[in-house]
Amino acid sequence: MSPNSLLDLATELLRSVLRLDAPADSVVSAFFRQHKNLGPRERQTLAETTYAVLRQRLAFQHLAQSGSGPLERRLALLGWSGSDVYLRGALGPNERDWMGRARGVSPASLPEKQRHNLPEWLAAPLRAEIGETEFWALAETLLKPAPLDLRVNPLKAKREEVQAALRAAGIEAVTTPYSPWGLRVDGKPALNRLEVFNSGAVEVQDEGSQLLALLTEAKRGEMVADFCAGAGGKTLALGAMMRNTGRLYAFDISGHRLESLKPRLARSGLSNVYPAQIAHERDERIKRLAGKIDRVLVDAPCSGLGTLRRNPDLKWRQSQKAVDELVVKQAAILASAARLVKPGGRLVYATCSLLAVENEAIAAAFGEVQREFKLLPAAEALERAGVASATSLVASDHLRLWPHRHATDGFFAAVWQRQ
Repeated sequence: MSPNSLLDLATELLRSVLRLDAPADSVVSAFFRQHKNLGPRERQTLAETTYAVLRQRLAFQHLAQSGSGPLERRLALLGWSGSDVYLRGALGPNERDWMGRARGVSPASLPEKQRHNLPEWLAAPLRAEIGETEFWALAETLLKPAPLDLRVNPLKAKREEVQAALRAAGIEAVTTPYSPWGLRVDGKPALNRLEVFNSGAVEVQDEGSQLLALLTEAKRGEMVADFCAGAGGKTLALGAMMRNTGRLYAFDISGHRLESLKPRLARSGLSNVYPAQIAHERDERIKRLAGKIDRVLVDAPCSGLGTLRRNPDLKWRQSQKAVDELVVKQAAILASAARLVKPGGRLVYATCSLLAVENEAIAAAFGEVQREFKLLPAAEALERAGVASATSLVASDHLRLWPHRHATDGFFAAVWQRQ
C-alpha cells in the first residue's frame, strides 16, 4: 500500500475512534473487517498510531494547532507508529517541516495538563491519593503500552514447559515477579497460531488479574462462584485451582460475554464450570444458592481505569458522573454476592480501577454494615498461594496494584471471611 493511502486510512480510523462513542478496540476491529486487504504490518501501524494518539491526546491536540489540514491527519502524523522513512513519501515539504517542529517540542515545556494527558476529574483524586511525585510516575507509565501477560494452565503444562515452547517459536517470555502462573512477553505475537495456546496450556491474562483469583484460595471439591465472570479469564484460573473438581458457577448478566467464554473453556480442559446468565444481582438463581458457596469472587463492573495502558480511550469516555453511577451498582452487587457465602466461606471484592471511591470506600462501607464478615489480610492469602513479595502488593490489608509500582494493570481487592 502506498504511504498516501495508509496515512489516509489512519486519518479515517482516527476520525471514527475520536468520536468516543464506542470502545476503541471494537472500532479498530470493525475498521479492519471493512479493510480486509490490509497486511499485518499495516494493521499494526494503524492500531498503534491510533492508541498513541489516544494516550497523548491533549498534548497532540495542542501541538496540532500550529499545523493546517484535517485535524485527524495532523494527529496521525504526531502519533505515527510505523516507519518514518515510509511516511515521508506521503508528505510535502511544508508538512514535513511542521511535523519536525512539532515533534521537536520538549514535553517538559508543555503545560501540566498536556504532560499528564489525563482529564482533571481523574487527575485530581489520583494526585490527592498518591502524592505529587508518584502521580507523575503513574502518569508517565500510563502513556506507555502494557506488556502481554500470560497465565499458564497448571492442568495442562508447567510454566517452564510453556516458556520453552514459546522460545522454540521465537518468543521470549520471562516469569512474572509475583504470580506463580505468569509469563510476560514484549510485543503482540500471534499466539493463536501456536499449539501451546490452542492446546489450552496458556491463556492471555494480566498478572494482576491472576492475583485476584489466587486471593480466593479456591480448593478441590468446593462450590465457587465467579459473580461477574465476563469472558471468564478468572473463571478459568479458579477452575484450575480447583483441579477441575467441585462446582464453579460463572455468572454474568451478559450472554454475549459468556459466549466468549465457551472457546476458552473448551481449550482449558475444564468440566466443572457452569456458565449462567442472570438478569440482575438479585436473580432467582442467586437466591437459590444463598449461604451455600465456599468462595465468591466479585470482580465488579467498574470504570476500568486501571487498564489505561491497554485501553487509553477510557480516560476520555468515562466521566465523574459515570463513576458515581458505578459506585451505587458496585455496592448493590457486593451486598447481593455476599448472600451466597456460607459460614466460614470467603468473599473477594475486586475492581480494575485506580480510584479509591470504587475500591477502599466500597469495602469500608460494606464492612460497616455486614458485621458477620471479617476482613482478612490479603498478604497472608497471597503468601499461602505462593505469591512472591506479597507484602509489597498490599495496603491496609487490601491488595492494591499500581501500574508504575508493580508493572501490572491497576487492581484493588478486599478479602472477607463470613463468621
